[in-house]
Amino acid sequence: MSKPHVDHIGIIVGDLDRAVATFAPLFGAQPSSTKTMTEAGIRVAEFEAANITVELIEYCEAGDSFAKTVMGATEGINHLSLRVDNVDDSIKSLAASGVTVMDGFPTQGAHGTVAFFEPDTTQGLLFEICEPDR
Repeated sequence: MSKPHVDHIGIIVGDLDRAVATFAPLFGAQPSSTKTMTEAGIRVAEFEAANITVELIEYCEAGDSFAKTVMGATEGINHLSLRVDNVDDSIKSLAASGVTVMDGFPTQGAHGTVAFFEPDTTQGLLFEICEPDR
């Protein structure tokens, strides 16, 4: 089996514009992508490094949204996403190992089809798989 490829890490921020201003000098560039995903209730900015994407996520609404229900309201590092060739096949394989996909997944994410899994009760970090858009 080959080593997995980390697609991105997701960081929840309270103010996306301020976070972008902080991260831009660190990456030496503006975000490679910014988008508002109204149906999920989030704004996303992505910074590309040579080996990983850093995804900054801000909730658009004060109330509950699909994204906030899945990822929670706590700011900071939120999830680790591994790149997969086929989300459906990966869900089946992980389910056979006892990993439970969350309700509502797979679905379209910021840059591909994604699936979140029930959080690890010891670490609290969310795990996601991502099949990038082609």
